Amino acid sequence: MDLSIIILNYNSKDYLLPCIKGITEHTADLDYEIIVVDNASTDSSVDYIERKLLPRFNEVKLVKAKTNGGYAAGNNLGIKAASGRYLAMMNPDIIIWGNSLKQMVDFMDANLRVGIAGPRLLSPDGSLQYACYSWPTPQVLLYRRTALGRFRFAERAIDKFLLKDWDHLDSRPVDWLQGSCVIARREALEQVGLMDERYFMYVEDMDWCRRFWQGGWEVWYLAQIELIHYHQRASAKDSIWQSLFNKMSWVHLISSIKYFRKWGITHESTNQLQIYK
Repeated sequence: MDLSIIILNYNSKDYLLPCIKGITEHTADLDYEIIVVDNASTDSSVDYIERKLLPRFNEVKLVKAKTNGGYAAGNNLGIKAASGRYLAMMNPDIIIWGNSLKQMVDFMDANLRVGIAGPRLLSPDGSLQYACYSWPTPQVLLYRRTALGRFRFAERAIDKFLLKDWDHLDSRPVDWLQGSCVIARREALEQVGLMDERYFMYVEDMDWCRRFWQGGWEVWYLAQIELIHYHQRASAKDSIWQSLFNKMSWVHLISSIKYFRKWGITHESTNQLQIYK
């Protein structure tokens, strides 16, 4: 099989039909499967998938997690159930168009040292979402999660983290990719290993990309392949006081602490990536 598409769902059943329709209507000339992993949703997602989606889409398989172990654990369940030579992990709020998945597979076939790659993500209004990044400092992650990010010194640090000195219109290697939609080579994944389940949510994609680079595999941003992503970062609008009571801010903080304890505080781009800079 060419491609296993893993969609991790948690209380997002309203996004599943548009996501799966986009895949089936805009993916030609590929032998693929769709694995929907339900991460112990509480919104009757499983019932919806079994009654509405499985009878309609033969490509879809359902994997039911017994508990919500987080983003990494849920995706790992899908990876273990997958049979494709490439594996695409995507959120249910992604909309596929223009045979994008075939283009991603073609890119991987033509670039054998690339272990993981991700497309250009656009908001529904067509604006760019920054989906690839440089390695962060602890301060940058704090700025991104609180109102501190509104200060000019923080804006400069965030701009560097988001690679805003580049227009994101050409494909190139990057430090790491947002995990909302990525494609990984099975050979590379088997060497690198599954996502680190110590992270409940956030940072697991950064950790994973770092391990791909560490294993000698390249990480690429594919600017010519565009997908729609309905994601919104509401937490960035919180005041410093509000951020103290924002659950997702604390989840991100805990994951970040685990990441920096694992990898260290200071990050330089890997030796492999330096040759492109």
